Amino acid sequence: MTSGLDAAMARVGDRWTLLVVEALLDGPRRFSDLEEAIPGIAPNVLSARLRRLERDGLVVAEPYSQRPPRLEYRITDTGRELAGALALLARWGAGGGAEDDIGPHHRSCGTPLEARWYCPTCDVVTEHTDDEGHWL
Repeated sequence: MTSGLDAAMARVGDRWTLLVVEALLDGPRRFSDLEEAIPGIAPNVLSARLRRLERDGLVVAEPYSQRPPRLEYRITDTGRELAGALALLARWGAGGGAEDDIGPHHRSCGTPLEARWYCPTCDVVTEHTDDEGHWL
């Protein structure tokens, strides 16, 4: 049996795929827009990642021109579920300190938001997964 992390890594487990997803979180983009948004990605790598993301249901390609054939890419609702994980990874990668300007902020006061484990059944926020959490 594979773990959830194994399954996630099989779908988006490389640098370029996560960067493509991040770029599409801002809205639909054309291929050339994605190339600009992701410096250093080779066109063949971008094409392969987009095809795989489309196959996995994380991205949808919609034609905007028939001659020559041109596509616009947008993230699906399933792909958008990665936004929280990407924000946490970006914050961690930037150093993870509260002073970092990366990640979601509270709209009212501007303070960076922190991730917490929450049990909706018990309505409890758990600080330490080692104490109360159980991985299935």
